[in-house]
Amino acid sequence: MSPGPHRVAVLVYDGVKLLDVAGPAEVFGEANLLGADYRIALVSTTGTDVTSSIGMRIAVDGSATTQPDPDTFLIPGGDVYPRTPVTHELATAASDLAARAGRVASVCSGAFVLGATGLLDGRRATTHWKITGELAARHPKAHVEPDAIYVRDGTVYTSAGVTAGIDLALALVEEDHGPDISRQVARSLVVYLHRAGGQSQFSAPLQGPPARSPALRRVVDLVTADPAGPYSLAELAGRLNVSTRHLTRLFREELGTTPTRYVESIRFDIAKSLLDQGYTATQTASMAGFPSYESLRRVFARELSISPAAYQRRFATARREQAG
Repeated sequence: MSPGPHRVAVLVYDGVKLLDVAGPAEVFGEANLLGADYRIALVSTTGTDVTSSIGMRIAVDGSATTQPDPDTFLIPGGDVYPRTPVTHELATAASDLAARAGRVASVCSGAFVLGATGLLDGRRATTHWKITGELAARHPKAHVEPDAIYVRDGTVYTSAGVTAGIDLALALVEEDHGPDISRQVARSLVVYLHRAGGQSQFSAPLQGPPARSPALRRVVDLVTADPAGPYSLAELAGRLNVSTRHLTRLFREELGTTPTRYVESIRFDIAKSLLDQGYTATQTASMAGFPSYESLRRVFARELSISPAAYQRRFATARREQAG
């Protein structure tokens, strides 16, 4: 199947998330059982062992500079980033490996390490949904795609949080050996070969930036308390005792959206929460303030690329399912 071994260098560091390392490694290992020849080397900046985010020690095979040129260079994530700046030593090691690799990939916040090397400048990229905004702010030359499970731009791949590293590794195996092998690996690991929808389906509700002005915070309170109430621009302006022009300007300047779209986003978050609790899609549409199931379905299709029913199958609580 393979003309020769495919070297995968994984750069680890203190605080690295263990699943970001193990998930892709398991994909490559399963592919080896089917005839592939991935050779995985765990490396650190100095060649010394590191400690993962859960305290488990990770033995490494050497330093980044002593490894042969990798076919694939992978940088996993860890909670340490973006909480702290990427160290010069880690960025230098990543830059060296990337320069010698045939392709480069990051999992979760590993994108911040690639960003520190300048590799994301002018490229499309993604990371965990919680920190896509921070990645875009810290590396404004990158084109961050907040909803992507993984992104390929040339020979640089970036992926969303944690288990998205498995999605990414499956895509790399498919690139190397075709869809039949990657499909068999996915079946063996009991995961989807291609997940439906983007990573927004996994995000917690009401996670957008909080409104600063009292008027806009009041909108959240009003809609949350009574999602099915009337919230046209005129209605909101009347309740807040401001002009429609002033309210529209507040939304545009502070939140970059319109009153109508903002109300819809609150209802959408409420709908996700109701579906999580096990309410039917029809019940959810009514309780969250959507005029019909069809209008709810359209918003889910636009925001998540899946239907309310598909979302619910992924996230409804086991207690409600068992009660039904």
